[in-house]
Amino acid sequence: MLKNFKITICYDGTDYHGWQIQPRKKTIQGVIEDALYLFKSKRIKLIGAGRTDAGVHAAAQVAHFKADLDYPENELLRALNGNLPPDIRIIKVETADNDFHARKQARSKIYQYSICNAPDITPFETRYALYHPAPLDIRKMKEAASLFIRKDDFTSFSSNRLRNPVKNVVRSEVKKQEKMIFYTVEADGFLIYMARTMAGALLSAGRGKIAPEQIGRLFKEKKRSPLTPTAPARGLCLLEVIY
Repeated sequence: MLKNFKITICYDGTDYHGWQIQPRKKTIQGVIEDALYLFKSKRIKLIGAGRTDAGVHAAAQVAHFKADLDYPENELLRALNGNLPPDIRIIKVETADNDFHARKQARSKIYQYSICNAPDITPFETRYALYHPAPLDIRKMKEAASLFIRKDDFTSFSSNRLRNPVKNVVRSEVKKQEKMIFYTVEADGFLIYMARTMAGALLSAGRGKIAPEQIGRLFKEKKRSPLTPTAPARGLCLLEVIY
């Protein structure tokens, strides 16, 4: 009898072409499915809560798979991690209800974008934060971030190819802790490059290239603007999936 397993995954996305399986490319989903293959010598389909881009990290991505594996949860956790590289760790294994679906039942996702705003960056930070040594106006970044809290068409802040571009952003805030600036955003869903483009817009506001109030006008244009570039992937991390 097939069991439905819910797993929570932490990964460094630097050396991967994103979450989703792609032909002849190393992806997070592909590597975990390869690890699952070793249990039954057959492919076990892994379904994630969302598709992180190439180079994006996760502190707590969620996925599920169905398989006839008769292992206690703690043993399956150890066995899976024993078959995975050190930059991908399963941090929790749970037996879920048979109808649990990691993507369809997710109510919201929380992402965080990290910026190192200092004269220099250490080797321990460079894989996980955007290095920006020039001054940034935190007040303007905070003001701009607050304007993203809305249910609206986010086409202007994505590379959207989906039919439904309307997303509900319920949290969007900027905080500074010593040399680090953290942008945290929570929404019921994210379009392609949406979180990174929103971070790019805040960087533009912090640099003085756009006024915070221009965010509202960009929503109405419903097209990408050179004023809101997509921020590099390395600074973005999926913090949590809410169910």
